[in-house]
Amino acid sequence: MAKITRREFIDISKSALIAGSVGLPAVNMLCDTKASAASQNRSEKVIPSYCDVCFMTCGINVTVKNGKAIKIEGNPHHPISRGKLCPRGTGGLGQLYDPDRIKTPLIRTSRLGIQRFDSVSWDEALEYIATKMNRIRRDFGPEALALLKHCKGSAPFVELWHALGSKTEGHASYAQCRGARDLGFKLTYGDAPGGIERVGLDKAKVVAFIGAHLGENMHNITVQDFTRGLRNGAQNIVVDPRFSTTAGKAKYWLPIKPGTDIALLLAWIHVLIYENLYDKEYIQKNAIGFEELKLHVKNMTPEWAAPRTSLPAKEIRATARELGNAIPYALLFPGRRYAWYGDDTQRARAVAIVNALLGAWGSESGFFLGDKFKIPKYPIEAKYRGKARAAFNFKENYPLGSSTPLQDIIKASIPGMYDKTDSEALIKGWLVYSSNLMRAIPEPEIIRKAIESLDLLVVVETMPSEIAGFADVILPDTTYLERHDVLNSPPWREPFVSIRQPVVKPLHNSKPSWWIAQQLANRLYLDDFFPYNHYQDVIEYQLNQLGSSIKDINAKHGVLKKPYKKPRLKFKTPSKKIELYSQRLVDFGHDPMPEYHKQKMVPESFFRLLYGRTPQHTFTKTTNNSMLLELFPENEVWVNNVIAEMFNLKNQDYVILENQAGVRSNKVKVRLTKRIRQDCVFLVHGFGRGDRRLKKGFGRGADDNSLLTDYVTDPIMGSTGSQVNFVTFVK
Repeated sequence: MAKITRREFIDISKSALIAGSVGLPAVNMLCDTKASAASQNRSEKVIPSYCDVCFMTCGINVTVKNGKAIKIEGNPHHPISRGKLCPRGTGGLGQLYDPDRIKTPLIRTSRLGIQRFDSVSWDEALEYIATKMNRIRRDFGPEALALLKHCKGSAPFVELWHALGSKTEGHASYAQCRGARDLGFKLTYGDAPGGIERVGLDKAKVVAFIGAHLGENMHNITVQDFTRGLRNGAQNIVVDPRFSTTAGKAKYWLPIKPGTDIALLLAWIHVLIYENLYDKEYIQKNAIGFEELKLHVKNMTPEWAAPRTSLPAKEIRATARELGNAIPYALLFPGRRYAWYGDDTQRARAVAIVNALLGAWGSESGFFLGDKFKIPKYPIEAKYRGKARAAFNFKENYPLGSSTPLQDIIKASIPGMYDKTDSEALIKGWLVYSSNLMRAIPEPEIIRKAIESLDLLVVVETMPSEIAGFADVILPDTTYLERHDVLNSPPWREPFVSIRQPVVKPLHNSKPSWWIAQQLANRLYLDDFFPYNHYQDVIEYQLNQLGSSIKDINAKHGVLKKPYKKPRLKFKTPSKKIELYSQRLVDFGHDPMPEYHKQKMVPESFFRLLYGRTPQHTFTKTTNNSMLLELFPENEVWVNNVIAEMFNLKNQDYVILENQAGVRSNKVKVRLTKRIRQDCVFLVHGFGRGDRRLKKGFGRGADDNSLLTDYVTDPIMGSTGSQVNFVTFVK
C-alpha cells in the first residue's frame, strides 16, 4: 500500500467500491407508514428505545414489520417525550434507510499519484488502525492520540482512551456550544442548567428569551412545556435581532443590536435592584455579593443601555418590570449555544445573576432541581498501569474550564502552533466519532492544516461527511436504531432510566461503536478492559443492580421510574451560596461581575452573519435525509427588505455570500423579510454539503461554517465566539 504524504479530500463516491443497497428506500417507507399503522398484522411489533437525531434523547416507539422499521413515534411512557416527537425524530427512518450510507470499511490508498478509498474487510481496517496507533503510542506516548467525539455512541471509545492512558479528548458541544453557559452558571450556583434544561416553562408566568430559538431548535420536552405555559397565560419577552418563532408568541420583541446583550442584562439588573423588584428574602438567605452588585450597576440604567443596544429605554425598563412583578413565577431562559462574541462566560453569569434576583434557581417555575437514578458501573478489574495524561494541560490556559477546547486539540496537531517552542506536533492521530469537524469548528482552514500533519485519521460515521473525505480509514457505524448504547438517566422531575436497543439488525457491513472499540482494544493488547461479549451484557448487569432486567424494562415500555425525591437546595460554590460577586474569577484575573465591552463594528457594506436552527434538521446530520429534506429542502439567507433594495436583491434570487476574508459560499436563495435587523443576515446551519456521495444533500444552500474564518476566544474557558464574521452579497 503506497504511503500517503499529503492527505487530500476525496469524495467517497470515488471509492473503488461501496457495495450493497437497502431493501426499501426511505421514500417507500413513508408511503407504507399509513397502511402499516392501520394494520393489526401480528407480524408487527413495537420496540421502545431513545432517539439520537439530536441530544434530547427522547423516548421513542419503533414499529417493525417483517424485520423492517416502518414508523417512529414518541413513547407516551417516557418523561422526555410524553408520546410526542419532533419532525427530526419521526424522520429517523430516513437516516436508517439512506442509500448513501457508508456500507463497508474504507482505507485511503494512492495509485499512480491518485488518492482513493478502497473497500476492505473489518480485519484489514482494524489491523491497519491498530498498527498505526501502536506506533504512535510507542514513539510519542498514548497522549499523542486524540479522541474527538459526540453523542452517546462515543462512550466505548472514551473507555478505550482511558485504557490507553490518554486524556486527550474533546467534543464540539463544549467550546462551540454550551460550555460557557454551564461555567457561568456553575460560577454562580455551583451547578448548570443541564443537558436537557431543567426549566419550568409550563409553570412560569413571565419568561424572557435572549437569542434562544425555541421552536426552531425543537427541543421536544422544552417546547411542550413552553406551549403549556402559553396555554396557561404566560407572557414572553424575546430579545433577538431576528423575529424568531418564539418572538411570534411574545408580548415584547426587542430587536437588539448584536453583541450588546450584556448591556441589556446589566440594565435589567439595575431596574430589578433599584426599583426593589428582586426577591429580597431569597437573596438575603442564599446569596453573597449583593451590595457589590448593587454598586456595580448603579449607573447602568436603561438610559445608559439604550444607545448601546439600540433599544428604547422605556422598553428595557418595562421588560425588567414585567420580570420583577412576576416573582416567584419569572424566568430568564438559559439558552444553549453561547459561543457568540468571546464574552460568553460573563454573559452567562449575567443571565444567572438575573435569575438569582428573580429567585428562580430551585423554583418549580424556574430551574427545578432534578432527581435521577445512579447507574452502576460495569465491573472491570483491569486498571491502566501508570498515570493517564493529555498531550497538553488545558488548565494552564483555562484553569476554570472543565474540558479541552476542540480548537486547541486541532492546533496541537500542527507542528509549532500550540507550543511554539516545539517544532514537533503534540498530537499525531485522531479518532473522530460522529462529529463533522469541517462543519462544526470555526476557521476550517486550520483543521485542514492539522489533518495534513497527522499520521492517522480514523472517522467512524454512518454517512459520508466532509471530515470523512480526509480520513485514512472510514469505519461504518450503525445508526441508533441498530445498536445498544448506554442507559440514559438525566436529572429530571420524574426520575427515569431508558434503554437504547436495536430495532432492526445492522444493515450492510456496519458495526456498533462498542464492537469497534472492543476489537481495537484486542489489537492494542487492552482486551481486559472490555471483558463482556456483547454490550447487552453491560446493560443487563446495570439493570440487575437496579433490581430490573432488559426483559423487565421492556415490559415497562423501555423506561424504569421511581418517585421524585426533591433534592435539598444547595450551592456547590466556595461560599456555599449564590455568588453574585465571584472571588474565584478575581483570583484568576477576571472581572468578578459582568462588564459590557463594545464589539467589533460591522464593516461598510457588510452584515453580521447570524446562524441557527430549523425544526426539521440537526446540524449536518440530517441534510441528506430524504424525509426531512422534503419538509425543508435548503436554507435561505434572511435579508432585510431595505438592504435588499440597496443591493437590488429579489425574493428567491440566488446569491453568493462573501465574508470579510474573501471566502465565498455556495449560491443560496434570498429570503426578503422585515423580521431581521438591517445590520445582519441569518442562515440555518448544516447546509451547503461538500461531499458528492451525499446525493440528496450535496450543494443545497450555503454552509455558514466555511464563512466563520474569524472568532474571539473566551478568556475564561476557551469558547469560540463566532458571531464576529461579516458577509456581503455577490450576484
